[in-house]
Amino acid sequence: MSSGGRILVIDDEPQIHRFLRPALEAAGFAVIAAETAAEGLQLIAGQAPDLVLLDLGLPDLDGQEVLRRLRGFSDVPVIVLSAREREAEKIAALDNGADDYVEKPFALGELLARTRAALRRVTHLVETTEIIRAGAIEIDLARHEVRRDGATIALTPREFAVLALLARHHGRVLTHRQILTTLWGPAHAEDIAYLRVSVWQLRRKLGDGAERLLVNEPGIGYRLRDDEA
Repeated sequence: MSSGGRILVIDDEPQIHRFLRPALEAAGFAVIAAETAAEGLQLIAGQAPDLVLLDLGLPDLDGQEVLRRLRGFSDVPVIVLSAREREAEKIAALDNGADDYVEKPFALGELLARTRAALRRVTHLVETTEIIRAGAIEIDLARHEVRRDGATIALTPREFAVLALLARHHGRVLTHRQILTTLWGPAHAEDIAYLRVSVWQLRRKLGDGAERLLVNEPGIGYRLRDDEA
């Protein structure tokens, strides 16, 4: 068995399977393939892949509905592969449970990096990591401390909460709505200005390179950057 884990590719385009299978296998992954939503959901339930690459435009069921259904029984990481360019589609996919998205046509190197990042995030959760490192920044979730090169950075409780939430989902895009609902409550789900102010303050306090580390996905949300993603 491959040491990199098993990846399920759900896509109805044969050329995508012909392109991805050898590339993923060369990167150390075992590949399972499905061309319909029904087949893909069955494989997720029956074979428990380590990660799913999901096309939104499937012939029997829209990919958004596939996400909603699989999240009813599985926490498997899902990266959406989509030719849909509208921000609303990306936001809906993330809100429905996708961990990340990559637009078609995509660069293979980017897809592999995002795949590794999603798998590492799951490993961190399984290991219940209390200290998460991102670049020169060290986030100590247990102590509620943030350090840069060993020096403690003073953050407000709200700033730490934003950074800690992103750290717990290291490498994953969280939408504005997900962050606001979690930290400010459902009544503030649309108050993006609150979040922007907190992120601006965080970047200023984290210092040089913070904009590269705390990445803005325009119109969608934020991610705490994984060095390989």
